[in-house]
Amino acid sequence: MNTFLDSELTASERTEGARFRVIPVPLERTVSYGSGTAKGPGAIIEASNELERITGHAEPCVEGIFTEKPLDCTGPMPDVMARLAQRTEAAVRAGKVPVTLGGEHSLSYGAVMGVARALTQPIGIVQIDAHADLRNAYQGEKHSHASVMHLLAEEGFRLAQFGVRAFSAEEAQSRLKNRVFNVDAEELVTGSIHAIDLPEDFPKLVYVSFDVDGLDPSLMPATGTPVPGGLGYYQALRLVEHALKGRTCVGFDVVELAPDGNAAWDFTAAQIVYRLMAAC
Repeated sequence: MNTFLDSELTASERTEGARFRVIPVPLERTVSYGSGTAKGPGAIIEASNELERITGHAEPCVEGIFTEKPLDCTGPMPDVMARLAQRTEAAVRAGKVPVTLGGEHSLSYGAVMGVARALTQPIGIVQIDAHADLRNAYQGEKHSHASVMHLLAEEGFRLAQFGVRAFSAEEAQSRLKNRVFNVDAEELVTGSIHAIDLPEDFPKLVYVSFDVDGLDPSLMPATGTPVPGGLGYYQALRLVEHALKGRTCVGFDVVELAPDGNAAWDFTAAQIVYRLMAAC
């Protein structure tokens, strides 16, 4: 199957007029530990057909979900980012919410830049992740999964990071330089914290980047860089939902699923995508 939630959508809910535009991005170019992210979007879409229409108390599919063709991920990384930016920009200009399925986390640069081009107001990024992704570059590649948030911070986007538990001295300095708001995993998990208020000056328009390795590996082992001590499933979702209160979600991505043959992890990622639609 190549349509998100294909088994549940009515004919009118799957048209190009749908509110949510799903963009599969099978990108796997800068992975540095485990591999498999190229298969992530397909696995999420396949698993989505086992979802129910209602998630929590919402039924986001009634607003429509249209699945685009997978992005061409060949060629130089800047070209891939440009192609993705064209897709997300077109979605936002049409009044839709782009939902980018990864693929490795480096794709967030192109996705966010496209959204920003379509809007005239500041955009903040809420990030769920085990890693800060604030390196200047990694293994010689500036468009790396480990440096994507550095690139976006350098472009002037405000960042709010939740669940990080692995970062370098270079990234700690970047957090200070770029005024990155962060509450890391140890504080969140040991304190059983499910809601954090964003700073008052954080932008009202929010893009959500959800790296599945933000979850604890006991809940999501199918990812290239698992780190112990991660967030719980509901904890991660409620942190995002609370952050969006009083703000507008202008797009989101779910990245870094590396399918390993266990359908439970694919289904978990698909459920996260659908739950984030409900939060928008």
